[in-house]
Amino acid sequence: MAILRFSYGTMGSGKSTLALQIHHNLAVRGLRGLILTKLDRDGTQVTSRLGVSAPAVEVSSGLDVFELVRTRHPLDFLVCDEVQFYTPEQCDQLARVVDELDVDVYAFGLITDFRGLLFDGTRRMLEVADERVEMQVEARCWCGSRATHNARVVNGTVVYEGETVVVGDTSENQSAPLFGDVVRYELLCRRHYIAGEMGQ
Repeated sequence: MAILRFSYGTMGSGKSTLALQIHHNLAVRGLRGLILTKLDRDGTQVTSRLGVSAPAVEVSSGLDVFELVRTRHPLDFLVCDEVQFYTPEQCDQLARVVDELDVDVYAFGLITDFRGLLFDGTRRMLEVADERVEMQVEARCWCGSRATHNARVVNGTVVYEGETVVVGDTSENQSAPLFGDVVRYELLCRRHYIAGEMGQ
C-alpha cells in the first residue's frame, strides 16, 4: 500500500538534500519515479545547499499533479520538494496519486513562512498526509539556540509584512541590485525573530 509522507522543517534542515537522496536511492534500485519542485532557487531542478542537484518537473500553479502522474504511469514513487508553495488542490492531488494510482509520495516543505504562519500547502499536507515527519537536522540561530523561524530580511532589516512568497536566498554576500530591494532569509530562534535581532 502506497503512502503520502510529509517531511517538514525550517530552512537549513536538510529537506532538499533528503529529497535528492530518496530519489537517488529508489532510482538506482530500478524504481520509476519523478522529482517535482516549485519555486526552487535554481529553477527546474531540486538543489541542495550542499551542492547536489537533479533535474525536476516544475509545478506551476495550474498543473494538475494527478494528471501528470497518470499520463506517465506506471510510476513507483514521486518526490516533491517545496510543497509549501503547492496549492491546497495540488496537495489533494498528491493524496489521489497515493490512493488511486498506488504511488508512494515523499513530500518536503517549510513549516512556516516569514510571518511565522503555516503556508497553505503546508497546512493541507499536515491535514492529508499519512505520515508527518519533522526533519531531524536542527538548524541554529546565530546565538546557538535551535532556529524555529525563517525570517525575511529586506535591506538588512527583519520584516513581518509583505507577500507570502518572495524568493530570496540565505547568503549575506549578495551584491546590491541596480533596482529594488535586497531580500534574503535568516534562520532565527523565536526570541531573536520577535526582537528582529540578527547578531553581529
